[in-house]
Amino acid sequence: MQFHHNGYVSGDPRVQPAAGTGIDRPAEIPDEVDVLIVGSGPAGMLLAAQMSQFPTVVTRIVEKRDGRLVLGQADGIQPRSVETFQAFGFAERIVAEAYNIGWMNFWGPDPENPQNIVRRSRTADYAYDISEFPHLIVNQARVLDYFAEAAAAGPGRIAPDYGVEFVGLIRHESGDHPLEVRLRYVAGERAGQERVVRAKYVAGCDGARSGVRDAIGRRHLGDVSAHAWGVMDVVVETDFPDWRIKCAINSEAGNILHIPREGGYLSRMYIDLGEVAADDDHRVRQTPIEQIIRHANEILHPYVLDVKDVAWHSVYEVGHRVTDRFDDIPDGSALAPRVFLTGDACHTHSAKAGQGMNVSMQDGFNLGWKLGSVLTGRSPESLLATYSAERQPVAQQLIDFDREWSTLMARKPEEISDPEDLAAYYLATAEFPSGFMTQYAPSAIVAGTARQELAAGFPLGKRFTSSPVVLASDGNVVHLGHHARADGRWRIYAFADAEGPRDDSALAAWARWIETADDSPVRRHTPDGLALDAVFDVKAVYQQSFEDIDVTAVPAVFRPRNGTLGVTDWEKVFAAGPSRWNDSDIFDERGLSRDGVVVVVRPDQYVAHVLSLTATEELAAFFAQHMAPAGR
Repeated sequence: MQFHHNGYVSGDPRVQPAAGTGIDRPAEIPDEVDVLIVGSGPAGMLLAAQMSQFPTVVTRIVEKRDGRLVLGQADGIQPRSVETFQAFGFAERIVAEAYNIGWMNFWGPDPENPQNIVRRSRTADYAYDISEFPHLIVNQARVLDYFAEAAAAGPGRIAPDYGVEFVGLIRHESGDHPLEVRLRYVAGERAGQERVVRAKYVAGCDGARSGVRDAIGRRHLGDVSAHAWGVMDVVVETDFPDWRIKCAINSEAGNILHIPREGGYLSRMYIDLGEVAADDDHRVRQTPIEQIIRHANEILHPYVLDVKDVAWHSVYEVGHRVTDRFDDIPDGSALAPRVFLTGDACHTHSAKAGQGMNVSMQDGFNLGWKLGSVLTGRSPESLLATYSAERQPVAQQLIDFDREWSTLMARKPEEISDPEDLAAYYLATAEFPSGFMTQYAPSAIVAGTARQELAAGFPLGKRFTSSPVVLASDGNVVHLGHHARADGRWRIYAFADAEGPRDDSALAAWARWIETADDSPVRRHTPDGLALDAVFDVKAVYQQSFEDIDVTAVPAVFRPRNGTLGVTDWEKVFAAGPSRWNDSDIFDERGLSRDGVVVVVRPDQYVAHVLSLTATEELAAFFAQHMAPAGR
């Protein structure tokens, strides 16, 4: 964390100075806004936190509840989400209060007494095999709290407007604020009153029964399976030995997915309620909690659950649906989108794969920086068409994965030919549920042609995988990716050639170009009056040890002066070479060319381009196609 560049800070350094709309932010929703976020779920609150980093953009978020969420339905936090929390500045704190999934155990019928269950296998969880981040369980309400804190602490000082319900919208094709949005107050002194707000853009983050989706005529396509599950968050007394370990339990009486919760006592149980009759008409959803608990005990036999407290429970039928598009533009239309759908508003599925909140947050992350870039004049509005193009395929992949996982979880013992196949599937598919399988297709913001062989460990379109490096200024081992914050900036990582910090090196020539050439993205797209790294965060990674690098002698683009005091940023230069603190080398770990390579990373942490240090024209052209020249 860096601060004091505007002067001494004695308070919480996570609270950034208010700017733009964050200064004297009005309590009442203005008649005109740039971005109206409908719904304060995971996608909506992440989007609000991101938009708070664009304080010149007027953003409001409305929520029909009268206050913060108390009981959240989602609780599974995959490693990619924890990585995202790191970018928003609260990963360490939420990890401290969460349950860390270290193992998943698999139970099945005892071959000698099939009415009883026995443990069949223990499987280490996948998280630390593919990431430095853990696989967590924590209440969705706490996730929203942390994003609300980030939104309120950002320069835009964004906070939800509670007790305000979305009623409908009309899109006009003229005017600066072409969306006519009707809102209704449902709490407080103005309850029952309606009003109209004009917006440039609307984000529908309002859940599976989305009013925004209905207003733009989008359809939720898919079906509901004929299988029901009960779910309950409970505090119990039990003799089941794996009560504090995640378990998949298969028995003659049905199936349970058991997940310990944060706090050391609470657990969540998904209890198989079996096939649903064709003429049930959703009556299964009225199953009383007593019946769910009784059935859980039947499945766990010979072990017993004595339920002491039920914090929350529900019954659902597994549904798999994806909306036909995630924005308001018909296929083939030349119009730019104005309304966007995120999270459950555009994809729904079962809860057992622990994906809903995670994928929803990535929807918000994908959309937020694009809205900010367009509304601050950095990018043309055509950039916004990439939101649906990128996120809809991810949602379909999620539905396909969840359908297979749900089917495997619901099998009867006689349908299982290999008792180990569920455990094998869990590990074999780990990269997808962890959030690391997403790979965006070539577009204006993911290069179609690139020198992938120069950086094999940074695949185009996939999230930037962090590795340890040494901060050259102080010799501390840090994760390179952890320095990236969700501040709307692009990252350009310049991995140096073997010559190191010399004036005649390939990196030095590249650095002179990007700092001074008229066609360099830093010069072309950074407005006058802003810091050198206001739009592009340019970092250097040398192959030498940190002892061999004099930070005061590296090119100036890696030593920008920041803040009102105009002081040097000492945290742009890293060493890959071994030291007594670090034996690893990012060049070897990520397959980086020893001749040097440039890796471009989007504000949402996905790799956009890979180039040689000499491909300056190509780098300039890449940014020119989706960024506007800065006003000078």
